[in-house]
Amino acid sequence: MILRFTKMNGAGNDFVVIDGVRAAINLSEAQIRKIADRHTGVGCDQVLIVEPPKRPDADFEYRIFNADGSRAGQCGNGARCVGRFIHEQRLSANTTITLQVGTELRKLAFDDSGNVKAELGTPVFEPSKIPFTADNDEVEHALALNNVTVMAGVISMGNPHAVLLVDDVAATPVEKIGPMIQALDVFPEGVNVGFMQVENSATVSLRVFERGAGETLACGSGACAAVVHGIRLGQLSNNVTVSVPGGKLEVSWDGSDGSVWLAGPAETVFEGKLTL
Repeated sequence: MILRFTKMNGAGNDFVVIDGVRAAINLSEAQIRKIADRHTGVGCDQVLIVEPPKRPDADFEYRIFNADGSRAGQCGNGARCVGRFIHEQRLSANTTITLQVGTELRKLAFDDSGNVKAELGTPVFEPSKIPFTADNDEVEHALALNNVTVMAGVISMGNPHAVLLVDDVAATPVEKIGPMIQALDVFPEGVNVGFMQVENSATVSLRVFERGAGETLACGSGACAAVVHGIRLGQLSNNVTVSVPGGKLEVSWDGSDGSVWLAGPAETVFEGKLTL
């Protein structure tokens, strides 16, 4: 099979985006892993497939696959790249697009310059809905790692996140602590682990160890989860710049039951064909 694709990135969070609107696309986990392999495939953090929606109140549906072939429930930077893909491929010229992501609807908004802002929905704190094994919703939960206990905010932004505050994010052993937290039984579906350093009320630095992908240069839903946690702690304002290894993202949330919004760069890198 010859597969046409577009390689895109949002602040270094990179994707292979596939048009499933003009022709149906069905890929196996092994094929997803081959596409995502940085040595023998195209290489990416996630593979995104844009398709016709299954419900009448959506313009498009998109499916998200991690580099290991597993499904993901949310991808903020991916949603923004999908928006740019839809415009560049002339699938729609609308300035507002409704995406179906699983059973949920998410808005994309375009400005006059073509920049894309993505709605990621309302944060979920109820443990059973994250899912996370805990008796109550707390702003921070104690996580036991061998002989050390760390405190983390546990939040779902369409996918589960554990957010830890650190003094120096650059010096934090993300590649060691991330897998340890992901292996905890209290996260039955795994978890994305964020490490956030608060610079001031409007600026943070963040690294994220993602489930199914490892540490990435950016994680849109992780940036949103981190800012939400900082707001709940009373340390952040409602509009925050998040510095990630791949660039900067802008996150806004009013602290209520409203949606979290994510803005930042979304770029096409190249187009190509791959034999599967």
